[in-house]
Amino acid sequence: MQPILANSAHVTIIKDLAYAIWPTAYGDILSSEQLNYMLEMFYSETALKQQMEEKKHVFYLAKNDTGKFVGFVAYEINCEPNKTKIHKIYVLPETQGTGVGKQLFTLVCANAKKENQTVVFLNVNKYNKAKQFYERLGFVITKEEVIDIGKNYIMDDYVMEVKV
Repeated sequence: MQPILANSAHVTIIKDLAYAIWPTAYGDILSSEQLNYMLEMFYSETALKQQMEEKKHVFYLAKNDTGKFVGFVAYEINCEPNKTKIHKIYVLPETQGTGVGKQLFTLVCANAKKENQTVVFLNVNKYNKAKQFYERLGFVITKEEVIDIGKNYIMDDYVMEVKV
């Protein structure tokens, strides 16, 4: 995997990946209406540019050996004091199990350590199969969180963290 530091010129690639990944990741968990609402909310080009430029989320794209973009990660250093939050980490369904997700996670941890962070944390939907992936990486559940995202939709999540 080749990690590429993304910027606003890459938002279309990130958006296209999200639209390709989310139906598989969340199709059995969320209604199609909520899935579409959340994609627009978090992955419109305007939303992605705002995350990069205003919220200072760091995005990396994963490129495979053939030059195809296969996933991405977005994180925020010091989201909480000495804690880095992974806001997004997704790989195409056909690349799951190939190590790309783990490589993206390792990249975030290395960058967090350089910034003297002690913990990396994330939210995961309680019913998302990715929870087992995070557990294999050493994450533990620290709390549960229900987040109102508007239009009578919620995110029903575990907060998981790992020490770095």
